[in-house]
Amino acid sequence: MCVSAWNDNGKPDRISNQADLLYRSDFFPGLGWMLLKETWIDLEPNWPQGFWDDWMRHPDQRKERSCIRPEISRTDTFGKIGVSKGQFFEQHLKYIKLNTQFIPFTQVDLSYLKKENYNPRFRKEVYDAPEVSLHQLTKEDARGFPVVRVKYTSKDSFKTTARTLGIMNDFKSGVPRTGYLGVVSFMYRGHRVYLAPDPSFTGYDVSWM
Repeated sequence: MCVSAWNDNGKPDRISNQADLLYRSDFFPGLGWMLLKETWIDLEPNWPQGFWDDWMRHPDQRKERSCIRPEISRTDTFGKIGVSKGQFFEQHLKYIKLNTQFIPFTQVDLSYLKKENYNPRFRKEVYDAPEVSLHQLTKEDARGFPVVRVKYTSKDSFKTTARTLGIMNDFKSGVPRTGYLGVVSFMYRGHRVYLAPDPSFTGYDVSWM
């Protein structure tokens, strides 16, 4: 659907230093993005006057399409004034780290980001990771595991876990920020964390807000 320069959870202590790391995401980021001409032709006739970012996130527009987003943001937001009235700015957005390392992406083989290549590898990495509880992770009882999975089972359990671990905890049309196949990836005290639903996950609940 799009390529974005933005990571909604891109605060310094929630990302790695891998400037070349890219992900697929089901969440339309809304900052620093571009899309193909044919996608614009599809969207343009119904483009709204305002709040187009939430409009883009609705299933009628997303149509199961995904975006590409970076580990480290290539753009930032610098103020609270605007249509969104500074929502999340003081809590999250003003702390987003801006990348300083040049990566020649045009010379990199990015075929791993194609859905048919990405999904099997991503699912295996997520669900092969040892599952730890929120308590174990926050009390550093997960030491020795560089990659871990924390399971959520409901909207409320996701929100509680995300809030505790310092990432954004809201949903748009049922999709968590940066989420892919229901999974949110971030760093926490040196661990790569996958905040993930049950492996039987089949799709988003649009009533989750």
